[in-house]
Amino acid sequence: MSKGIVTGIDIGSSKITTLIVNVEDENTSVLGVSSYKSNGIKNGVIVNINDAVKSISESLSAAERMAGVEVKSAYISLGCRQISSTNNKGVVAISNDEISQEDINRVCESSVAISVPQSVKILQTISREYVVDSQGGIKNPIGMAGIRLEMDTHIISVGSMVMHNLHKCVAQVGLEVVDSIFSGWADAEVILNSTERELGVILLDIGYGVTDIVMYLDDAIAFSGSIALAGLSITNDLAIGLKISVEDAEKLKCYYPILIKKAQQRAESENKSKKVSANKSIFTKEDLYLRLSDIGIETESNLDEIRKSMIDEIIEARIYEIFDNVKKLIVEAGFDIKLSTSVVLTGGSSKLYAISKMAQKYFSTSSRVGYPTNFSSLNDEISGPTYSTIQGIVNYGIQSLSQEKYKSKKNFSINPNGLIEWIKNFVS
Repeated sequence: MSKGIVTGIDIGSSKITTLIVNVEDENTSVLGVSSYKSNGIKNGVIVNINDAVKSISESLSAAERMAGVEVKSAYISLGCRQISSTNNKGVVAISNDEISQEDINRVCESSVAISVPQSVKILQTISREYVVDSQGGIKNPIGMAGIRLEMDTHIISVGSMVMHNLHKCVAQVGLEVVDSIFSGWADAEVILNSTERELGVILLDIGYGVTDIVMYLDDAIAFSGSIALAGLSITNDLAIGLKISVEDAEKLKCYYPILIKKAQQRAESENKSKKVSANKSIFTKEDLYLRLSDIGIETESNLDEIRKSMIDEIIEARIYEIFDNVKKLIVEAGFDIKLSTSVVLTGGSSKLYAISKMAQKYFSTSSRVGYPTNFSSLNDEISGPTYSTIQGIVNYGIQSLSQEKYKSKKNFSINPNGLIEWIKNFVS
């Protein structure tokens, strides 16, 4: 049984979210949660340490006040375009008739024996599968008989300075970083189901500054990466294309469905007043005009009404560019994108109107928007795809806490998802 307080901080480009939970045996309760506007962070990278520290501090302080506790340490997210990944294998001879913890230790050490430049830091190492005497697909080989043990490991890396600056900001707030977790992987742990992992799935966390990518094949993580194209790119395109401010463009993006609904209601009302039959409606999608004033955006009178098709063209062009870059990154890593049978979208921009249909059309596969469920029932404030990362971070912290009793004198631990914690210490 695990007991204690777990704190997670999702450090994004648009907001900093802090979540504090209390773990008491099998029960978890949300103590405090807070989101604060992110400053000093661009595309997931610290660009102004003082501004970033202030934003993190504000978010943390608000969550602490709600929880009535003072936090000393936290798990944090990390997602930026400097994320890269590779898969590597380790092989050892089994020391006795049955596989022991010592054999696992040795094969883990072998699997991460890779050369990395000084400018790169290993962020996470995740067990993909074990192979015992050519028999693969094994998740926990302890106690099995065999002669040869192999381990296939997924290694996620990031730029050293990116991690250093992020840790420095958190340290200046007065917190110890327990661990850093790739945002995309955190999302996957609380969104993807076992069937999707088994059949093959691509998860896209389309945030504000970056889009994090995770690909699973045959129930194992195969690829991780990020691109510096996301929600902000769409907002900027709308601002330029419609000649409105960035703030108004963001508002338009968020409330687009409301604009469409109001325009449809007006069109239907006009049809009725002109006594046009339903089969011969004068209203078509191409004729639909949206009034920006419906959502409080003030413009010159001749610019208030804009064709829906014009807005669709701007949004779709950028969304498909994001998908193009995702596909390019995965293909360059040596994977066939057709191996995935579905695409799951999450992050703030996954709430964009019709984005799931766009993904389905582009990738020629099924698509859905992923909603985390770990803590949503406990607190509505952290429900929805916008908070998938923070839920994944805290979930990882809870699993790590519950595994502390399994730590050996060599400080070895594996969480249920296969994260080999001691490896990171070994290669650092």
